[in-house]
Parts: sequence; C-alpha cells; structure tokens
Amino acid sequence: MPHATQHADVATVATAELDTALRGGPFHVALRAAIAARGLPLQRVQHHLSRYGVKVGVTSLSYWQQGARRPQRPESLRAVRALEEILQLPEESLIRLLAESDDQSAAQRPAARTYRSLVAATDILEQLLAELDSPADGGLHTLGHHERVRIGARRELQGRESHHIVRAHREGVDRFLAVHHGDPGCTPERMTVHALENCRTGRVRSHHDTGMLVAELLFDTRLRAGDTFLFRYGVEDGTADASREYVRGFGSPGGQYALQVQFDENALPVRCHRFTQHSAAAPRSGRQELALTGRHHSVHVVEPRVRSGVVGIGWDWE
Repeated sequence: MPHATQHADVATVATAELDTALRGGPFHVALRAAIAARGLPLQRVQHHLSRYGVKVGVTSLSYWQQGARRPQRPESLRAVRALEEILQLPEESLIRLLAESDDQSAAQRPAARTYRSLVAATDILEQLLAELDSPADGGLHTLGHHERVRIGARRELQGRESHHIVRAHREGVDRFLAVHHGDPGCTPERMTVHALENCRTGRVRSHHDTGMLVAELLFDTRLRAGDTFLFRYGVEDGTADASREYVRGFGSPGGQYALQVQFDENALPVRCHRFTQHSAAAPRSGRQELALTGRHHSVHVVEPRVRSGVVGIGWDWE
C-alpha cells in the first residue's frame, strides 16, 4: 500500500499548508494552497465560478494565485467570495487576507490610497454612474487627453482642468461623464465643476466617504459614429489637506495622455516621480524621477498610447 500512504501524506501536507496560509496569508499563497488542496485545475475552478454567475478568465485566476495581480473590481470580489464556497473555505477567509495585505502595503506606501478604499470607491463609482443612466460603454474612444493639476499654497489639490479629444464609435453620443476622486478627507459637496469649452454641466453626483464626484457634461451637438469632438472642463477642489500624488486610471487602451502637475511657488516639493500600475492593486513600477521646470514649477508625463491600468505622479514634501 505504499502509493495510498504516499497519497495520504501529500494530502495531509497540502491541508497543513492551506491552514497555515489561511492564518497568515498572503492572499495569493492562500488561494494557491486552497486550489492545490482541492486538486482542481483552473479550468474547473472557472467552470464552478460560472455556475455562480461569475465570469473570470483562467488567466486572471492564474495571475491571482501567482500574486501578479489582485482582485479589485466588484465582479472580482464576488468571485473571491464564490471561491470561498467552491474551495470549501471559511467565510471571509480570502476577503480578510486581501484587506490585511492591503493594510500592510498601505503602511509601506502611506501616500497612496489603500486597496480597500479603492475597492469601495470603485463600487460607489458604479452606483453613481448608474444613477446617471450611464451605459457600460459611453460610446467614445479617447484620442487625446491633456490634464493639468494645480497644487495650492496649502499643499492641497486645488483643482484640475481636462482637455479631451474623442471619437464616437456609435450613433447619438451627446455627453461625457467626468469622474473626480479627491484626496482623503476631501468634501466633494463643496467642489464645483466648470464646463469650459463645447459642453455644459448637467447632473452632478457625489459620495462623501469615498471623495468621489461624477459630473455629466452635455455636448453642444449629437455625435454620429466616426465623428471627432473636443471639449474641456475643470474641477475646483481645495477641500482636503496636503496632497501627495495624482493618479489617472484607464479601464481600456486609448490614445495619448499627458499629465501636468503645477505647484504654487510657496509650496514646492523636494522631489517628484512618475509611476505606473497594471491595476490599482498591482505593485507600482516604471518609477522615474521628475525635475521641476522653471518659473512654472511643474512636472509632467506623456504616454503616447495608454494601456489599461494607472498612470500617476507622486511627490514628497520633506
């Protein structure tokens, strides 16, 4: 009976590794141990998830268990909760590990928003967009986006201005939903949105706890498929304490993106840098120091063609 004994030993080891991983994490190690302990190939895991009404690709599952990416969208978090049942794990065990590893990374990166707050903001954003009857696809493809951020004398995010060049890829597009995510402690109810060129402000929705604001910008014309359009708007903020970074997320690939951050001459940072992320939960990469330019006291980055993920500029005050 050597083979049966060997099989039992392997199963015992796998179960012990799973118990250890569930207690101490991190998330990807626990997920990998749980899948190994149940002896399920990723294709079977994906099949089980589909029976729960959750769609997740095998590639995503592989990235999750390798630690290359982490679940962040509401749909992904629903998948994690379903995985707890499929893999016969205690309720909240994987979700708890996500939150704990988030807190650890937040301690290492105090200037960045926590993973938990980004997940909450993503969920709230979906609700705000639903309130404004936003379809999953807004019907616009971004050809160019130039964004200028102003940091005030109190080191606060004073405001920003966005200039968009878009092309409609379906008929009848006549609006754009602008999203502004203020710094921690901001008051979105006190922010104002200004339509500056070729648009006017429509409905505005906000959520205090996440600092999220969504504004409807109504175009002066109804676009046909293939039409290009330029519009410009601004957001006045200035409601939070010291700002330490500005990030822009992209859900899908697009055209050129330029981000400029301009500092008040009485509040200049000691250093600035650019960074990128594959997603809000992924490790930061592509760090590069940026030098303040001349009398305008600004730094900038240009992405000739954006990919899905995050582009940002961070700075240190001391």
